[in-house]
Amino acid sequence: MHKLTRTPSLGDAATSRRSAGAVCTYRVIATAGVFEPGFRGGGPIRSLRYILDTLPGDLDVTLVTRDRDLGSPAPYPGLSGRLLRRDGRSAVFYLNPWSPRHWVRMARHVRARPVDLLYVNSIWSLFSVLSILAVALRLVRVGAVLVAPRGELSPGALAIRTAKKRLFLALWAPVLRRLRVRWQACSRLEERQIRANVPWARVMVNGNESPIPAHPVPPVVPHDGPLRLVFVGRISPMKNLSTALEAVAGTTRPVEFDIFGPAEDARYWSRCQRLVAAMPEHVRVRYLGELAAADVVPTFSRYDAFLFPTLGENFGHVILESLAAGCPVVCSDDTPFSELIRDTGGTVVRPTTAAGLSRVLDLLADRTPGERAAAKVTAGERYRRWRQECREPHVLAHAREFCR
Repeated sequence: MHKLTRTPSLGDAATSRRSAGAVCTYRVIATAGVFEPGFRGGGPIRSLRYILDTLPGDLDVTLVTRDRDLGSPAPYPGLSGRLLRRDGRSAVFYLNPWSPRHWVRMARHVRARPVDLLYVNSIWSLFSVLSILAVALRLVRVGAVLVAPRGELSPGALAIRTAKKRLFLALWAPVLRRLRVRWQACSRLEERQIRANVPWARVMVNGNESPIPAHPVPPVVPHDGPLRLVFVGRISPMKNLSTALEAVAGTTRPVEFDIFGPAEDARYWSRCQRLVAAMPEHVRVRYLGELAAADVVPTFSRYDAFLFPTLGENFGHVILESLAAGCPVVCSDDTPFSELIRDTGGTVVRPTTAAGLSRVLDLLADRTPGERAAAKVTAGERYRRWRQECREPHVLAHAREFCR
């Protein structure tokens, strides 16, 4: 995480930047439900960190976010209600949504200078709704609004609490249309999902949000013993851990399956625990808790394959992290990276049934230790080649041109 420094006063912060002669030709206010030092929010946190870390020289960005991690009752120590400058031209305001004083301080900072772009990361988030309402009611004047749904309009995401989401979208879409908001998709897949739900949308496609290192870590030494599988992700219906568990239970070969991630949905996690309790003797399953962002790639390097039957990813940072570690991916066909997964020696299973996944896992388990190690080398080398060819402009630089 980048070093953060306390800003004594919101008004003083804006004044000091002007007096220092900083070049701020394009000012962005971004919103997100969770950010560092939190990590439970997964990929969007890493996207936003990368966006802030790589800002072009003439952009100035303030990110407004909650003062605690996803699902946490306690705020980050020493951060609640504060505006903190990061290295470079970005700042983060950590807001308690239930504190009127925080809202007043945040509003004073936002209105201190003209805002060129409001960049909201979510459709449903309280931060997104309130900030867009402020624009609609002319409490804040902005040059343009850019909405990044972060996979919330995928079929898998909309299938969860469908009635509420459809009703909200029916009421909210006319407001967004009247404001002439623009949309950001992280892939062509997400662009199609946005247009399927918001036919009038003007969509900018840009997925340059990955801080994954260009060179993967060295592959591990070949090992004897069972196939080593891993799941890294939020434990929620969207990530589909239950199908992964049913798949390993249906294998006929010895398998070790380790699970990492926050138990976001207690009822769903109880269902998964029941599946774990019923595992056959040749399958060992362990839940090993949550992973800090810095530990994800090193963890993947210890496994033979990443089992990830997700119901949908607008981007899928965790897939790239697995490949950066030389860990092939066994995945659904509901991500932007199906072609990359196949090219790096992984398997895309369609339809993503437990039985179909079990057959793939048995084939992987039949490989010799040398063949598993070779597959890891292949995944890492082909990932590196793809990464070197993957070039897109900075998201907010692209947005500046797109939203004119």
